[in-house]
Amino acid sequence: MMVEKTSAPIAKMKWSSINWLMIESKVKQLQFRIAKAFREGRHNKAKSLQWLLTHSYLAKLLAVRRVTQNAGSKTAGVDKIIWRSDAQKINAVMQLNRRCYKTLPLRRIYIPKKNGKFRPLSIPVMRCRAMQALHLLALEPIAETLADKNAYGFRPKRSCADAIEQCFIALSMKRCAKWILECDIKSCFDEISHEWLLLNAPMDKTILKQWLKAGYIEQQQIKATTQGVPQGGIISPTLLTITLSGLEKAISDATNSRNDKVNTVVYADDFIITGVTKEILEQKVKPIIVGFLKERGLELSEEKTIITHIDRGFDFLGHNVRKYNGKLLIKPAKKNVKEFLTNIRDIIKRAKATSASDLINILNPKIRGWANYYRHVVSKAIFSKVDNDIYLAIWKWAVRRHRNKGRHWIAKKYFCTVGGDNWVFNSGTVSHQGQTKVLRLLNANDVPIRRHIKIRAEATIFDPKYKDYFARREMFKHTVRSTTK
Repeated sequence: MMVEKTSAPIAKMKWSSINWLMIESKVKQLQFRIAKAFREGRHNKAKSLQWLLTHSYLAKLLAVRRVTQNAGSKTAGVDKIIWRSDAQKINAVMQLNRRCYKTLPLRRIYIPKKNGKFRPLSIPVMRCRAMQALHLLALEPIAETLADKNAYGFRPKRSCADAIEQCFIALSMKRCAKWILECDIKSCFDEISHEWLLLNAPMDKTILKQWLKAGYIEQQQIKATTQGVPQGGIISPTLLTITLSGLEKAISDATNSRNDKVNTVVYADDFIITGVTKEILEQKVKPIIVGFLKERGLELSEEKTIITHIDRGFDFLGHNVRKYNGKLLIKPAKKNVKEFLTNIRDIIKRAKATSASDLINILNPKIRGWANYYRHVVSKAIFSKVDNDIYLAIWKWAVRRHRNKGRHWIAKKYFCTVGGDNWVFNSGTVSHQGQTKVLRLLNANDVPIRRHIKIRAEATIFDPKYKDYFARREMFKHTVRSTTK
């Protein structure tokens, strides 16, 4: 593992010739050692290894690569600097030194939320992003060790599908709990206590304090940050994971999990807790949650925190979970289906002068992504409804483009038969990689329904005993993808 004194070879290195597989392997080995030391209670050893990792040029290379390849790589901070060239990236690696590092204020922008309000987004400068990515490499192995077993947000190899499958496990059988406490934390990222983080986050406290107290620039004025972590910071999701770690144990210790049938499913700042009766959730569980969050500077959103019976159902992560005559069915939530169709209709309406091929290329990724998100639940009927509504919108688009043509002419120009479907929207044949094929609109129903296999609750990528387990999961996912193309 290279350290700071070996800067000369790095300065002469060519970015395009770097062996990233070797670097990832070396860094991963050190991350395994950090996690092992922390699991064994050797916290000072883990701290020493974290120091070694954050002063390693291999880790610095990975940090710079991450911030120059992610979705926000073209968005500048307050210094208006973006790393584009290979020389800039190599120079950036040389600048990631703790001794001379000083964070700059964040650039504050606001993005609209679904409810009409705005979410503040704080954008660090590129150097601060790279420093966060670097320290995240050292923090993530410990965060994974501390995280609750049934926490699925912002964690590697875990997804919404795992959280939804855990809901099915906790609620599907007749003997399962009937009541659900739906919880939402009010302004979660913006309210986390700085004091709690500085006392409990297992990372370099000097660097962490700089990030927390960096402030932000809004309307050309610097404003202080006294609480919360910036939404937009690379390390912020992992800090949230650490903040909420221990919630599941606190609830379990205060209840009789077997008799009370208490199960916790957490995804980021949204979580549910099941219970055999409404009173258990109100009198036992909710006070524990309120006290746990208060210690961390957080509180529940009263308007979004409710207790629901499973026969009435509830929405969680865009899914509706409900029992029908004693049978649990998980479907896409009506609200999310409506939002998706509204978005698709708006795209089609705005595409008045867009060619059929361009419109198909715009719509296909959206339809595929939405359908893949819901492919693990009871979605077949809803997929058919979505396909029909999209067809109606496409037909209106085609008729509007050719007001002087008959319907038979329009149908012949834009629609063809594929399998048993006579109304497949297409733009004719196109040439792709030496082959001629029909460019057609994807149907949501083209995506097969396939049950998701939930990740083991205790599995973590930083524990060597699960190495073969994750390799088998990746092989299975690759096989599924290849058979469904």
